[in-house]
Amino acid sequence: MTQDILVACAHGTSNAEGRAAILAVIEQIRAARPGLTVLDAYVDVHGPELPDVVAGLPAGARAVVVPLLLSVGYHVKVDIARAAASRPGTLAAGPLGPDERLADLLAARLDEAGLGADDAVVLAAAGSSNPQAAHSVDAVADMLRRRIPNRVLPGYGASASPTVPEAVAELRAEEARPADAGPADDAVRVLIASYLLAPGYFHDQLAKAGADAVAAPLLPAPVIAQIALDRFDAALAQG
Repeated sequence: MTQDILVACAHGTSNAEGRAAILAVIEQIRAARPGLTVLDAYVDVHGPELPDVVAGLPAGARAVVVPLLLSVGYHVKVDIARAAASRPGTLAAGPLGPDERLADLLAARLDEAGLGADDAVVLAAAGSSNPQAAHSVDAVADMLRRRIPNRVLPGYGASASPTVPEAVAELRAEEARPADAGPADDAVRVLIASYLLAPGYFHDQLAKAGADAVAAPLLPAPVIAQIALDRFDAALAQG
């Protein structure tokens, strides 16, 4: 029987809590699929580096590189695609998003952060210059709008616009109260939904964006491991 290997490929972070969150997901993948070999790899910041992990895979094994990344971008389209193409029998799966289950998580995190019915929401994503990444974030924003009654506007940490601070400012301007609208403490609040897997540099920047509150990132959440396994299965099925 051909051995199957799942290479869980994350971005990498110097944040200890973020690294622990990713490693916890990988352990959840292993626990959910006993007998499947699951390896971790990274495209930036620290190792083990993805090309080295792929190069070290045993001959004859089928492998799928599953991005522990939320959207298509440079790392998916170039780093992961290149690594998969470097070895026969290695496939590249799609990223985790968009996915309805991620929208469920975002709604839950906003609820935990105290979202009110009249608040506005910035959906904060890391950002990419790849237009497909923005389409993916827009799709998740639409999913989130079906779950909450609030105004939802995407914002990005880098490489796309509007930036998260710009999105916060835009919502504040849109929701500005007329002079005769009543007490200032009735003004609309702006919350940030962190469309990021784990704590790290981009999540830290959200606290500086001028919002009234910032929701926690998606992890920890066992459903992320299930989405990763679904991407693995889909890649194998498509061959």
